[in-house]
Amino acid sequence: MKLILPICLFLLSFTVTAEPLRVAFVYVGPVGDAGWSYSHDLGRQHLEQQFGDDVVTSYVESVPEGRKARKVLAELAEENDIIFATSWGYMVPMQRVAAQFPGVKFEHATGMRRGDNLSTYATRAYEARYLSGMVAAAMSKTGKIGYVAAFPISEVIRGLNAFTLGAQAVKPHVKVVVEWTQAWYAPQKAKRLSHKLIDQGADVLAQHTDTPAPIEVAQARGVYAIGYHSDMSGFGAKSHLASVVHDWANVYERRIQALTDQNWSAKDVWSGLKDSSSKLTAISASVPGHVVQRVEVAKQKIIDGRLAIFSGPIKNHKGRVRVKAGRELTDDDLQRMNWYVQGVEGDLKFF
Repeated sequence: MKLILPICLFLLSFTVTAEPLRVAFVYVGPVGDAGWSYSHDLGRQHLEQQFGDDVVTSYVESVPEGRKARKVLAELAEENDIIFATSWGYMVPMQRVAAQFPGVKFEHATGMRRGDNLSTYATRAYEARYLSGMVAAAMSKTGKIGYVAAFPISEVIRGLNAFTLGAQAVKPHVKVVVEWTQAWYAPQKAKRLSHKLIDQGADVLAQHTDTPAPIEVAQARGVYAIGYHSDMSGFGAKSHLASVVHDWANVYERRIQALTDQNWSAKDVWSGLKDSSSKLTAISASVPGHVVQRVEVAKQKIIDGRLAIFSGPIKNHKGRVRVKAGRELTDDDLQRMNWYVQGVEGDLKFF
């Protein structure tokens, strides 16, 4: 009996002093109410709802890529157990900071570098991109689609190519004309480029930027548009056809659960339509039923593995065969993609 009281007191002390897991997020743009950073913040909010008092989350928004990112990451590493950095340009800073703080876990969205305490994750957004291309082509009368993109990195080029292949599955001779903002969040430049593309004959706009500006311009100009990152239907009641969205909730939940269960390990998490981490949503009633049905069939084929988006033959923008018949690009090929499929035109940039 004499041992029971000390043991109980010890257990009570342990319970009282146990601290919640501290989770930090770094965003390249403002959270706002739409876009890339907004989609990640929805995932952060999901963690709070799912884990309650067992986690404490925080975020820093509009962090430039480069030296400032390294400083922010180092400061967060002093106070947190795990850090999610949500932009390609954080890759090098995060790798260096991770090496300095081996006791902290680091997760880098869309990155390619890993270490003992550095993991990577992304969604296979190119799958839903393919489906959105089908919708865009079906609704285009001019056969020209405008595409406002941020930077010519593999993630963006891969999505552009998948979108174009999806469009060509509906209209083989459709053209996708790309313009670059050279910034993830640049609403005014995105607007100018959107007007430029429409002036050149595009009657549908798509985008890979962290702003609903192209949707808003399409609404004002009387053409259609495809949203990205989050549901952008609220920014263009008549222009919006559908949105390719990321749902980070399950991705973040699984990674935090792994850390809580003490079985976290560095890996590359890349999920898509199959587990709904990327999906085509908010399809407009203006899209004909037979188009929606065709998109649903393609979606199921992708999920089942019966439709490989990047299977040959595929030609590049110069008309040369880049993927031979009977061959399919590997994940490594996709993560290093730096070429454009036939049908992509405009200001083609390479990295």
